Amino acid sequence: MFSSKRAESTTRSFSKGHKVSKSSSSFRESSGVSKKRHESSSRHRRPATASTTGTEDTSMSNGMSSSVVTLVVGAEQRLFAAHEDVLRASPFFAQTLRNTYMDPAAKRIALPDEEPEIFSSVLEYLYKGDYFPRLTHNKRRNSWEIEPPTEEEQSRVESTVYHRSFDGDLLKDTVIYCAAERYGLSELKKIALRKQGLQSGIQCSTILTSARYAYANTPDTDSKLRAHYLALIIRSRNTFKRSGTMQLEMHNGGTPLFFDLFVALCNHVDDIASGQGTPKSNRFFY
Repeated sequence: MFSSKRAESTTRSFSKGHKVSKSSSSFRESSGVSKKRHESSSRHRRPATASTTGTEDTSMSNGMSSSVVTLVVGAEQRLFAAHEDVLRASPFFAQTLRNTYMDPAAKRIALPDEEPEIFSSVLEYLYKGDYFPRLTHNKRRNSWEIEPPTEEEQSRVESTVYHRSFDGDLLKDTVIYCAAERYGLSELKKIALRKQGLQSGIQCSTILTSARYAYANTPDTDSKLRAHYLALIIRSRNTFKRSGTMQLEMHNGGTPLFFDLFVALCNHVDDIASGQGTPKSNRFFY
């Protein structure tokens, strides 16, 4: 019987040592991540993007000659500006620039359901090929790493972001991955997934909430982000099976996550049993 109360273990960070290579993802033990709700309009402004509140519009200038498009983002109607040629690298924006979502006279695109902080990262990627903090490849170790921030950048490094639709913190790289899915940016999806695999010390509750968000914002055919969460929970099963949040999430249901997890666990048991040479007929009988 599942309990509907959240146990104290909700805040327990999971730990599992797992080396990260080009394609593997894991979270390593560290201090738990805690974060207050983001202030509505004044945090995390990157030099690569221009955003304001109200009606002020600031254009990004990097010598490009194409026309500038204003993007009105989120419930707060934060304003971003980007060159049309840059936006057209995204199939979503290429289509949007041709349809009724854009006001031809003002060259404005409304994105009311997007989070400004997430869109800032997407726009930074479109201009620079990455978003802060930057991803680097260590050739000597043949592994991916997050570039250490400078002292000035340190205050901007946060692994979670407050999301209105879930009224709580989600893993930022997961939200960016899902945004990249919507905008048709496959390379950004790869970058976000690799960065997420390098995060550490994330609370069980944040992982489960982020997993639900991932399932709600990716197609059933997604074989990367969903699989990442399934593998992550299985590797850290000793922590999750004691988690009050896990009990509550499974009790409430409402997502395909837990059936997929059940199938993945069955496959995991099958792999172990096959490796031990256990006959199939006796596999689950001891």
